[in-house]
Amino acid sequence: MTARMLRPSTRSSTQSSGPRRAHRTRGASAVEFALVAPLFFLMLFSIIDFSAMMWANLTMQHAVREGARYAITGQNALDPNTSAPQRYRAVLEKIQESSLGVFDMSNAQVSTRVNGTSQASGAGMFGGAGDIVIIEVTCNWPLLTPVVAAFYSSTGGKYRFRVAATMRNEAF
Repeated sequence: MTARMLRPSTRSSTQSSGPRRAHRTRGASAVEFALVAPLFFLMLFSIIDFSAMMWANLTMQHAVREGARYAITGQNALDPNTSAPQRYRAVLEKIQESSLGVFDMSNAQVSTRVNGTSQASGAGMFGGAGDIVIIEVTCNWPLLTPVVAAFYSSTGGKYRFRVAATMRNEAF
């Protein structure tokens, strides 16, 4: 007997030949990707959507706090109307400026309470010296993912949130 005949076979009966095996598994990766990709991208964009919601909330919290800090000083230098500057316009301008341009304040709802009493928009909106002022802004953030937006159907598919800052006015 020759050495070739004595050598045991290394190929098992369950393995198929090279070209035949490649032929059977040729499209398996594409099919697996087609099945998994929609779920993966849905989860990825949902995570991005939730992250953007938290970022928007924190950005507006910072903007309202900066607006409140400006309000307690009694300044009005930021009002775009330089002929007759108003304190409340200057404070709203500070809030919009501090929101990094993310929000248009014309769409936001701003409410204030001075010493616990709700105030109408206008000249006395932020109270006088020594008053405790609460500035509250309600905003809407548009959502990217339809699945996430479905959880916010009562607000038209937008994330609605409210941020507030409380401070005591300085003696101005």
